[in-house]
Amino acid sequence: MSSLLEVKDLYKTYGNGAKVEVLKGINLAVGQGDTIALVGPSGAGKSTLLHVMGTIDRPTSGKVLFDGQDIFNLSDQPLAAFRNKSIGFVFQFHHLLPEFTALENVMMPLLIGGEKRSKVEGRARELLTSVGLAHRVTHRPGELSGGEQQRVAIARALVRSPRLLLADEPTGNLDMKTSEEVHDLLYSIQKETGISLVIVTHNERLAAGMARTIRLVDGNIVEAG
Repeated sequence: MSSLLEVKDLYKTYGNGAKVEVLKGINLAVGQGDTIALVGPSGAGKSTLLHVMGTIDRPTSGKVLFDGQDIFNLSDQPLAAFRNKSIGFVFQFHHLLPEFTALENVMMPLLIGGEKRSKVEGRARELLTSVGLAHRVTHRPGELSGGEQQRVAIARALVRSPRLLLADEPTGNLDMKTSEEVHDLLYSIQKETGISLVIVTHNERLAAGMARTIRLVDGNIVEAG
């Protein structure tokens, strides 16, 4: 399996005075079509690693290579353009824009990328249909259940056909039944699209469905399978 993304000797430190070292020399490769669960105790650095992999946060030192390119050599604006095009994100809290409909929320990454609404609406409708929300496209987030909001967030993450999908506790705010529905949806999407999928989770069932499980403790990888 060829590597889509490689993390090399990655360190992340926060603070100017009393510094906190969160990541301590992480090395990790994500293959094309790979599925990885990042697990470990709270405070282990899982979300920080995901955010650096997704270019939301820059590392203190080390490299993140995407198709062999050190993406942190890019300045902020080209890096944001790369992230918008190549990486999809799903978070525990959906971060949907409350004043917009489900359809408009899904279209937003394309509209931000400069595409016209007339050209992207069909794609957004298609994705909402694929996640079981064809009947909810005109509803705003406040009119949707937690599970429905997360489905909108997943559709939004996929609208630009990214090659890498990163999810940070995507079912952490949902009840058990809804969590299982979201699990199954993520598995189905990955199988259909072949997208590379990395999920931070405390959910054992979700982790068990991934091809690889990587455990972090105190900023280090202590187990990889």
